[in-house]
Amino acid sequence: MAETKTRGRAVTLIVMGVIALAGLLGGCSSQTIDATGATVIDVRTPAEYAAGHLQGAVNIDVQSADFATKIAALDKSAHYIVYCRTGVRSANAASTMKAAGFTNVTDGHGMDAASKSTGLPVVTT
Repeated sequence: MAETKTRGRAVTLIVMGVIALAGLLGGCSSQTIDATGATVIDVRTPAEYAAGHLQGAVNIDVQSADFATKIAALDKSAHYIVYCRTGVRSANAASTMKAAGFTNVTDGHGMDAASKSTGLPVVTT
């Protein structure tokens, strides 16, 4: 009985955390966690994101003034895959996140490479 209550509380806390994270990441209603359990982050500009992005990826522009603030609100122990157009900005974002204490950040490089490695298709908004 006690184990069931503990498990139920743990599930509730996890669900609450996922809901909070989804709201924190800019209100993306279809946030995708890929098959590895990672949250996929597109670090390009909002205009680039709108022109095409990986299905369910959240957009946090690495060049925006509030990038550090937005990533600071994320779970530093969760798994993230970051990507951009060619891999330059994703490398910068991954480096910044690791320097901020994130322990499981993968540089997905460019969008095509990230699509292949995650299995997520490119979509437009």
